[in-house]
Amino acid sequence: MHYYRYSTAEVSCCYKYLLFSYNIIFWLSGVILLAVGFWAWSEKGVLSDITKVTRLHGFDPVWLVLVVGVVMFTLGFAGCVGALRENICLLKFFCGAIVIIFFLELLVAVLAFLFQDWVRERVMEFFENNIKAYRDDIDLQNLVDSLQKTNMCCGAQGPDDWNLNEYFNCTGENNSREKCGVPFSCCVADPAQTVVNTQCGYDVRNMKSSEWSTLIYTKGCIAALEAWLPRNIYIVAGLFIVISLLQIFGIFLARTLISDIEAVKAGYRF
Repeated sequence: MHYYRYSTAEVSCCYKYLLFSYNIIFWLSGVILLAVGFWAWSEKGVLSDITKVTRLHGFDPVWLVLVVGVVMFTLGFAGCVGALRENICLLKFFCGAIVIIFFLELLVAVLAFLFQDWVRERVMEFFENNIKAYRDDIDLQNLVDSLQKTNMCCGAQGPDDWNLNEYFNCTGENNSREKCGVPFSCCVADPAQTVVNTQCGYDVRNMKSSEWSTLIYTKGCIAALEAWLPRNIYIVAGLFIVISLLQIFGIFLARTLISDIEAVKAGYRF
């Protein structure tokens, strides 16, 4: 005669619904990011003409929004369903993905610290490519303008970097009204002005370089970012620690729930 032996092990409702709540935030955030990304593309006409994606030579910020949205949506969905259905496969996928992301973040941070010159060159190249494509995409334009206004800088190394852009360069072939100018985001802000003067950078680089500082920012954005990091190192470190702790907490919840489910399954024996 065979007897069933039942274990007293059970799945913790506390961990189960904590993990569900943790992931529902991920999932909803992913949905919002995807909705914003596709809305931005629809406004730019990308959804009606997908070839516009390949014609942009600079960085389209919408790509970043969509990629982050897809990752958060996928992980949030796997975590939510895995927790509610007590599905070990989905929980292991969620846990493994978070572990991989965590170690990738650590790897990027370590490599960025060890190879600072290489990182600086890549950032410089990235910024210069986006200067060239400044007028090609409204989101890229807003990103560059925001970066220059926030950091009070102009160009990658200085205002003359805007010679890389076909509308702002000083060559004889350029018939643009913006020739030898800079974007308005390079202009020194005037507290008395309530309306943004988008033409404040016109013809500025036709003047002597010694006169620029009264009208536009002369510091390059690479130097400005390098100066910004040491001043805000505690904020950056704090943000990294918070993100890491949230990821470790998610891994802990998933591993604990997986262990509970496996213990319950192992408890049913003949």
